Parts: sequence; C-alpha cells; structure tokens
Amino acid sequence: MTAKVKMLVNEWGALSECAARLKSKSVAQLFEADPGRSQRYSLEFSGYYLDFAKQRIDDQAWGALCDLARISGLPCAIKKLVCGEVVNPTENRPALHTALRAAPKAFDLKDASIAESVAQSLSKMASIVAKIYSKQWRGFSGKAITDIVNIGVGGSDLGPFMTCHALDEFSTDEARRLNMHFVSSMDGTQIFQVLEHLDPATTLFIVSSKSFTTIDTFYNANTAIAWLMDSVADRQVIMRHHVIAISASPEKMNAWGVPESNQLLFWEWVGGRFSMWSAIGLPIAIKIGMDNFLALLDGAHEMDVHFATAPFEQNMPVIMGLLGVWNATFLGINAHTVLPYDGRLRFLPNYLTQLEMESNGKSVTNDGETVEFKTCPILWGDVGPNAQHAFYQLLHQGTQEVSCDFIAPVMRYHKVEGASSVGARTSLAEQQCLALANCLAQSRVLAFGNHAVADDSDSEVYKRYRGNQPSTTLLMDELTPRFLGGLLAAYEHKVFVMATLWNINPFDQWGVELGKNIAKQTQAALKGEGSFLFDSSTDALIKRIQAKANTAS
Repeated sequence: MTAKVKMLVNEWGALSECAARLKSKSVAQLFEADPGRSQRYSLEFSGYYLDFAKQRIDDQAWGALCDLARISGLPCAIKKLVCGEVVNPTENRPALHTALRAAPKAFDLKDASIAESVAQSLSKMASIVAKIYSKQWRGFSGKAITDIVNIGVGGSDLGPFMTCHALDEFSTDEARRLNMHFVSSMDGTQIFQVLEHLDPATTLFIVSSKSFTTIDTFYNANTAIAWLMDSVADRQVIMRHHVIAISASPEKMNAWGVPESNQLLFWEWVGGRFSMWSAIGLPIAIKIGMDNFLALLDGAHEMDVHFATAPFEQNMPVIMGLLGVWNATFLGINAHTVLPYDGRLRFLPNYLTQLEMESNGKSVTNDGETVEFKTCPILWGDVGPNAQHAFYQLLHQGTQEVSCDFIAPVMRYHKVEGASSVGARTSLAEQQCLALANCLAQSRVLAFGNHAVADDSDSEVYKRYRGNQPSTTLLMDELTPRFLGGLLAAYEHKVFVMATLWNINPFDQWGVELGKNIAKQTQAALKGEGSFLFDSSTDALIKRIQAKANTAS
C-alpha cells in the first residue's frame, strides 16, 4: 500500500468489503431489493439530470465512498484548485482553468491579477473576431478572409474541433460565410488535403501551441508558410495578414515573426487539455460568436460553483468521480465507454479520452510511490445509435465488464422555424423520440439483460443477455453553449475527484515526452544523419523504410 492508502486503511478496507459483497449481486437484484433506488441515486441540477441508479452500488458502499472523499482531503483539494494554489506538484503550478471562465466572477484567487489578464485576453479575442466578421481582416491581395485553418494538436485541437461541431447550429451569420478547417496530424495528410482546395489570398491560419515548440504543430505550420510563400515571398506580409499565433510563450512567437497584434496569450497554469476556455478557443469564438462563447464559459462557471459549494451527496462532478473510482479500483471494471445519443456530440468521446486518460493515466503517486491498484480505465465511445451497430455486441454479450455513460439532450428540433419545415419538424421530432427511446432501452438492457423483458425464458443460449453492466445516464434539457460548457466542466472535475482519491497528479503528462525525444533520434536515423543503433526490431524497420525510399527516388 502507498503511504496515503495506509493512512486510509479503514476506509479502503470498508470499500473493499462492500465491493466483495456487491460483486456477487447483479443490478437486477439491487432493484428487486430496492425498487425505489432511483430516488436516492439521482441528482437534478440547473437543467441537468444525473441518474446513477443502474450502478452496482448500495447505501453502505455509497456512504463509504463519500467518507473516503472527505477523509482523502477532497474539500481542501477543491478549494486549492479554484483559488489558484499549487495542485500540479511536478511542475509546481496551479491549474486554474476555472479562472478562465470566471472573470470577473472569479473565486478568491491567490493571484488577484489573473482575472484582469483573462479579461484582457477575452477582449483581444473579441476584437479579432469582430475584425474577421467585418471583413477588415484581409489577406495579402486585399481580399477578405474566407477560410480559417486551426493548426494544433491534443488540447489545441480536440476541444475546439469537438465544440465547433457540437455547436454548429449556433454559428453566426458572419461565421456562415467562413469555412473552418482543423489540422493536427503530423504526417501531412490533413494539411495536404486542406491546402489543395484553398486560396492563399483568403486563408488565415491559427497556430496554437502552449510551448510554441510542438513538433507536430510546427511541421504543419511550416508547410502552410511555404504554401503561402509560393504566392508572396515576403514572410513579414504573410505573418501580418495570414497568421494568428496562440501560446504561453510570447518570446517564441516573436522569434517566429508573428506581429504582437496577431498574438494571443495564455498562461503556464493552463493545461493543454483544459485550454479550450482560453484563447485556444478562438476557433470556437469565430464559429459561434463571442456572445455564445461567453455563454459556454458561463455554463462552465456555473458548474464550477456547483462543484465548489454543493455537498458531496448532491454534487454532480463529485458523484461522477466517486463512481469512476468505485468501478475502476474497487469493482475492477477497467473499461469505460461514453455514449452520447446526439450526433452533434460525435466527437465528445475523443475529447474525453484525452481528458481522462492523459490526466489520470498515472502509476506514481504524488508522494513518489508506485500505485498498487487500478486507476484510470481505458475509455472510448461513439454516438450511441452508431455504436449500437458496432461495439454494443461486446457490451451485451462479451466477456468484458464495462461501465457506461449515456448522455442525451431531452429537447431537440423544437426551435425549427419556417412553414416549409413543418413536415420535416414533425419527422425530426419523431427521430429525437427514437434516439431517446434507444438511449433508455440500451441502458436498461445493459443493466438487466434478459430480465428487462417480462418473458425471459428463451432457451437459446446464444440469445441470452447477461446484463449487469453498470451505467450512468446524464440528461440535459437541450444542447446549447451553456449546457455544453457545464457538461465539459463536470467531466473536468470528475477527473480531479478521481485523481485526488488516487493521490495522483492529473495535470502533468510526462508519459508522452520520452517517445517524442526518441522520435527525434529515429528521424535522424531514417534520414541517414549519424550512426544510431537501436534494438534489432527498430533497426530492421529503419532499413526497410530506407530501402523503399531509395527505390522510390
């Protein structure tokens, strides 16, 4: 046991005993013993409704989980997070993504200047958006911008890309004349496919990198600059008219030649996967307008306040986090899937994969000790109706235990306007009803298996559904900037809750650095620059690639 777990041996022991008892019980048995459990295992907050009655949990286990949270220091940890104290020990930093959506309604921040800095950044973002919307931002030939390409990777790509897709219907009239593109892949596939359809004279690039050294981003950015210079050889003109840079390093943006007027800053205390609320969200602001971007921030701030003030038993992110720890660590369920029943949330699982697995994919505690229990589960997902025809077979009849999150907006298509759309509106309303019916039906079958139907006596074994897959259903009134902001903030705080109980740091990502460093050596070896000896497998692969490259040339 780690030192912290030893201090909490009674609480961990109580939960281990609860888990041993509940592993032998099914969700169906829990409902038979307690038919009204949904009244206790649910929460309603500001248009969200969280139902976790289908989790494999009872009152004794739930009470023990809440006790563990308190004794683990979660109340103090939450206060440190929102007030700007150091919560990232390996980098000695706060993690103040909550401040990005709080100004000027910030918590009692340790650094009072942060709110002012955030407000200044938002003001500059608004100015840039207005300039693009009014066609004052023009390319080297004097033509207005028609296409915007966001170049980033990880948090500089996944959050803006997911949100622009989810909130596309909130695009402003000015934004609808603009085409938004996203490039992240280092192999050049995306940038090549995008550039061959664009006009250099009317294309604006947003280059986003916290360090402004990310190799994936800069290979794409340098390709974009080379493409622009085929049309105009003056790099200063290109930088002034066709590049916006977003980084925590103004020195590096200056060195790359980006004018200060085209620079947007964020801060070292903004983690990449928590950064879409900062200037990294510029593509979102362009897509949906600053008013809607601010509504996104307001929704997240509302969830932040709820997280910081609500009792644990009525605290949505805390409940989500406790269930995550319960399933992964105590029940040993090491796979988790996110299943939104709305096509607009198609890329939400990708976003949450980075958020959870990069944050909590750790095996060393904050005390430098080896973690001796299961932490972050493997997370994946897809739009629920598509997933039903893909991997639900494994969920229903496979051998793996998987916990599930079902997410759905209740209201959809209720604001479709125009006489010509009356028939379509009726049909679309039926489709929304169908989606919600499938969402509820699938969670029911995953929980109860064949017990979900009155006559479950089918003797054909290959048609049996074992059930007992735990799930949570999260409903929101509708999908708007405010509701999406709150949803994403809830998942961010879920990650923090789990990390606090596991005593790990969710705000660093040292696990991705070694591969990057070795890649530099490997790239040099592939290019024949120097003599490198790796392992026999890698050496053979390098020789194979070099031979093919020589044949092609």
